[in-house]
Amino acid sequence: MICTEPQFSIFLINKPGVLAAITSALAKERINITALSMMDSVELGVLRIVCDDPARVRKLLNKTHDHWTEAKVLLMEMDNRPGVFARAARKLAEAHVSIAYAYTTGGSEGRTRAVFKVADMKKAFKVLSELGATKKRTAKSTRKTRTGQKGRSK
Repeated sequence: MICTEPQFSIFLINKPGVLAAITSALAKERINITALSMMDSVELGVLRIVCDDPARVRKLLNKTHDHWTEAKVLLMEMDNRPGVFARAARKLAEAHVSIAYAYTTGGSEGRTRAVFKVADMKKAFKVLSELGATKKRTAKSTRKTRTGQKGRSK
């Protein structure tokens, strides 16, 4: 699965309790964070979040916070195993798509999501969609082979 989602970048002062305050405000409104990344600099921290209800996030941030931006990002569901993220990054590089930044979410049942902020959303969406389709075709053909081998008698 690959899709575009709004991501909110919230600029936070580096002092105790600021991250807790913003995430608590989201929790109080029952807004689920589906992806999160936090980075710091000397003066500010940047909290990047993808949530399940962007309209409510905008409303909350407009009321409670004055330093935030919104951008479209690509979310790609992938296997949570070595090399899968690298393959996606390599395919984007081969297509000459610049990645501004990327991060992954926590996963379950061997799956995770990668978040990509890219220069060319359309091209990246196409490249990553083709990567997912290729993987699915390979998995289907592998299953057929394994089923065929199991069905053979020795």
